[in-house]
Amino acid sequence: MSQGEPGRGRSRGRGMRQHRNQVQDPDVKLSKALSFVLRHGAAEVGLNMSPDGFVFVDDLLSLPRFRCHSIEDLQRVVETNDKQRYAMCPHPDSGRLQIRANQGHSIPVEHLELTPIHTSSEDVPVTAVHGTYLRNWNAIQSHGLSRMNRTHIHLAPGLPGQGQVVSGMRKDCDLAIFVDLQQALKDGIPFFWSANRVILTPGNSEGLIPPLYFSRALQLKHPRTDLPLN
Repeated sequence: MSQGEPGRGRSRGRGMRQHRNQVQDPDVKLSKALSFVLRHGAAEVGLNMSPDGFVFVDDLLSLPRFRCHSIEDLQRVVETNDKQRYAMCPHPDSGRLQIRANQGHSIPVEHLELTPIHTSSEDVPVTAVHGTYLRNWNAIQSHGLSRMNRTHIHLAPGLPGQGQVVSGMRKDCDLAIFVDLQQALKDGIPFFWSANRVILTPGNSEGLIPPLYFSRALQLKHPRTDLPLN
């Protein structure tokens, strides 16, 4: 083997990665663009967002990054998204079609469609789990779960694949933190259901779920292992 061959191998590797990026599913690319605009960047791109998180579809499609897409493209992404991230419906007064993200915002949304959870609620979740990464465990164990730059901390009503759990945790998470939701509710931390059945909380006054509410920390890598809480 000549000394030049490894270089060609690296070149082929780079080329294959670039090719994969180029052939990324168009609906995935569209969903990522929607996620940024509807959760974080509406004002940045010049879109007016209603207090309940909606923007008008025709205004969205007039933006340069969306001009190559149609209403049918948006409808397909909304209907087929496996985590039910988006909702689209006519405006109740004007009838203009509008779209929003159901959760995950870093920008304030005053009247997002959230259902308060109470200790006496019929649908109070038995389990509330936050998905994260083992590399964050030391900081989380010391300080708690933080909403960071978002308006809510996200939790799922179980682990992915359990029952009707479709959203609330990224697929590549390798750590699941179980929260004693009943005790947190009793202590005044509010929790809500989002429209796509994600459990949301702004946390306490500091934007945290403190470690005292952790009931379990489960490493999701095989073999699954419980981590000490203290």
